[in-house]
Amino acid sequence: MRKGLSQLSKMSLLHLKTGSVCPPTTPGLLRCYNMKYCPYAQRTLLVLHAKNIKHEVVNINLMEKPEWFFEKNPLAKVPTLELDGKLMYESLVTCDYLDEVYPEPPLYPRDPWQKGRERCLIELFGKVISSMYKTYRAYAKEDKEEMAETFNEVVNGLAPFEAELKIRGTKFFGGNTPGMLDYILWPFGERFPVVEISARKMLPQTELPLLKSWMQNMKEDRAVKAVYIPPEIHKMYLEDSLSGKPGYDKNYSALLASKV
Repeated sequence: MRKGLSQLSKMSLLHLKTGSVCPPTTPGLLRCYNMKYCPYAQRTLLVLHAKNIKHEVVNINLMEKPEWFFEKNPLAKVPTLELDGKLMYESLVTCDYLDEVYPEPPLYPRDPWQKGRERCLIELFGKVISSMYKTYRAYAKEDKEEMAETFNEVVNGLAPFEAELKIRGTKFFGGNTPGMLDYILWPFGERFPVVEISARKMLPQTELPLLKSWMQNMKEDRAVKAVYIPPEIHKMYLEDSLSGKPGYDKNYSALLASKV
């Protein structure tokens, strides 16, 4: 079930919506239901690429969800995995499944205590995610005071992760190469520049030097490169989303080029 990276994914370019027909599945081929700008779905895509798992991607319009998608997942959320009629959803559940069924390369520590520690850190990172979304909402309201306050929440929430990198003394949380904790955190790390733009402040180099280096190192990872979206495009999508009109299929790259 493994092939070269160039053969890994068949991408459904458009986000399927209400009234669409579900594309037929291929026996033995893993499918990931995705939304291009969803950080949670990106977690699962990162693991798929990190493990060179042959798969296809079907994008879903989350504002006008296809009727058939509710039959696949009663929550109608992404990511959802499908294989030969079997279905699984939620980002952490799908990532754990992939790490168990496709053991190479292993992404979690083999030691149960260390694996549990990774899961604790993933839970703790939820505070950072919450603060990021509060910053976005403050940005939408143009509330400068709230933007500054929520940005400081993000910085404070990142402190334990800066400390963890210092304790580990490694390039990534996973060691010399990214592990599961890196891939679970990265989609939000990819969006940190959007938080900086929203709050009109930079993550402090003096307080978070190891995390700043981690972000640069992650951008060089093969799996990250496969699904990376530049912060300028994330910002354009965010602004459309906050206005209630997310541009799932909008050509943000062309719009960005026209502004240069």
